[in-house]
Amino acid sequence: MSRFHGVVPPVVTPLTLDFKVDYPSFTRVIEHLLDGGVDGLFVLGSTSEVVFHDNDERARIIEHAVKINNGRVPIFAGVIDPTTDRVIQHAKVAQSAGADALVVTAPFYTRTNQAETIDHFRYVREAVDRPVIAYDIPVCVHIKLERKTTVTLAREGTVAGLKDSSGDDGNFRFVKQDLADISDFFAMTGSEIVVDNAALMGAQGVVPGLANVDPKGYVKLWRLTQAGKWDEARQEQERLCRLFEMVWISLGRTSAGSAGVGAFKTAMQLLGVIDTNTMARPQRSLNAEEAAAVKTILKQTGLLG
Repeated sequence: MSRFHGVVPPVVTPLTLDFKVDYPSFTRVIEHLLDGGVDGLFVLGSTSEVVFHDNDERARIIEHAVKINNGRVPIFAGVIDPTTDRVIQHAKVAQSAGADALVVTAPFYTRTNQAETIDHFRYVREAVDRPVIAYDIPVCVHIKLERKTTVTLAREGTVAGLKDSSGDDGNFRFVKQDLADISDFFAMTGSEIVVDNAALMGAQGVVPGLANVDPKGYVKLWRLTQAGKWDEARQEQERLCRLFEMVWISLGRTSAGSAGVGAFKTAMQLLGVIDTNTMARPQRSLNAEEAAAVKTILKQTGLLG
């Protein structure tokens, strides 16, 4: 089995009321996840609000996570930026800080195609001595990693794995089929609500933002799928789907990103893991009425008495 597998949450980055990284709360987040039994930590992903942190802060975030983790599980670090050379700079810093693997998206804002996207991943991989994980998230970068692109990168050894947050389960299945003969290539779903389905398709893991709220639930779900206990896995997945409904509470008043990560932060504040539910500007945090609705969901799903 690849050392990269199982439940690898994208770690929430808590902020103070004046929009600084709250490192004491960040420590509690990491310990909360590790106590929940997760198999890895993904810092500086979308759920971490990566693009809102400058270069120095990103380095501090990785260094802090590596220090607190202390070798207990692999650390994935997002090295996400619009252009290749900037991604390479982040990748070198993340490698020096002790990250075990680097998570890279396609370039964004700049208008590229699949051929240039392939070159982008090649340039990054040539610049560092860490496995590169392709992050397929077209909702943010506005380009889809096509089946042929991912397979090409995997077969030539440029990428060691895939984090699929595209919502395109059919493409995920075909990529898995195309790469079935490469035993050390790992594919992980970024969708919290179809983990059991992804496991049936042969996924090696899951990267659920909602695991920041309920890591034990996702670890339980994943272990059930690996044991072939599909009825029990479905029941746990459906409980987690009910928990996931918190992400729609503030939609309309907030953006989709604020509604999702903001709900996670609000739930974590209610559970005593972090001190505030502050979102990076200009994103809006959930208000008191919305927080009360999140609290109701936490009670209904057994996380609060």
